[in-house]
Amino acid sequence: MSEVNFFEHRIVRASLTDGTLKLDGSLLIDTLMQIHDNAALVAAADIACIDISELSQMDTAGAWFIVSRRKGAEKQGRSLEVLGATAAQTQLIQTVEQNMPPDSVVLQKPLTLSDRFEGFGQKVVLAMRMAIELISFLGQVIATLGGIIRRPSRLRLTSVVHHCQEIGVNAVPIVALMAFLIGVVLAFQGSAQLRQFGAEVFVVDLIAISILRELGILLTSIIVAGRSGSAFTAAIGSMKMREEIDAMRTLGLDPVTILVVPRVLALVLMLPALGFIANISGLVGGALMSWIELGVSPAVFQARLVSNTDVWHFGVGMIKAPFFALIIGIIGCYQGMKVGGNAESLGRLTSASVVLSIFMVIVMDAMFSIFFAVVGV
Repeated sequence: MSEVNFFEHRIVRASLTDGTLKLDGSLLIDTLMQIHDNAALVAAADIACIDISELSQMDTAGAWFIVSRRKGAEKQGRSLEVLGATAAQTQLIQTVEQNMPPDSVVLQKPLTLSDRFEGFGQKVVLAMRMAIELISFLGQVIATLGGIIRRPSRLRLTSVVHHCQEIGVNAVPIVALMAFLIGVVLAFQGSAQLRQFGAEVFVVDLIAISILRELGILLTSIIVAGRSGSAFTAAIGSMKMREEIDAMRTLGLDPVTILVVPRVLALVLMLPALGFIANISGLVGGALMSWIELGVSPAVFQARLVSNTDVWHFGVGMIKAPFFALIIGIIGCYQGMKVGGNAESLGRLTSASVVLSIFMVIVMDAMFSIFFAVVGV
């Protein structure tokens, strides 16, 4: 008989007889260490069963002791049976056993060259599938627009006007400020370089071509993608999470007609207007900094701008605007339709919508630049 008495009110007795470890008293966290300190019990390797029928108390630490002895026996190829457990004790032991950490962490094998090629191939396939789905979604939107042209009464004009205000009117301050500061930066940086050659007056050409042809509409599109594209995804995704879109389909309503088309139309209408405002603000900022830094008066700036700036520089930027708007609107609404039933997918796809929209806008801008360079515009 091996007995341990170490607290006045909490006592555990442990005896090992014929391969049976019998526990009596309170198997708690403050009595458990005394059992481990008993070398005869800890070293015993022939325990076949544990009898806990005489236990008056057992907590999770006691359950852990039983589970650990059972796992140790399993590693040695033996089975260890627990006798006399009440229903509550059995449930506690099972709960502790289910939440035990794994014996060893499986280390991830190092990635080989073939694994890296496989991962790259999977990403390429996923990107191709997304591209096909986006093209299909674009075709669906265009087909819906065709149906609205044939039957104009299907157009939700109130929704279009609302989104025009949200996308366009409410975005004017940030777009104008951004373009104004870009014009200031271009004039300041350009003057620092052109002053070395005595060609300060050419800063007007630098500002005009940069703002009108590229930066005005490009940066406006990036702001709209971050502001309105993410809002499209979040709004439609929230409706998808609450199953409102499924309810629309049940009622015979087309979500593309009600949710997607008004947003895309509003974006196509308002992005050129925002681009025009950005162009004006950028030129004003550039003219102001040129006056302050180089002494180029507003009259000289205006005369140089009118005489040396081709109208096609402005036209190129305006031609890009509807295409950029279509890209932002389609991607934002598509990602919203892909949202699942949890908030995690909503946040992930909203971020993906902004990133993909900005990336595709820049890609499209590069393609336009190449096209206009080839045709000589």
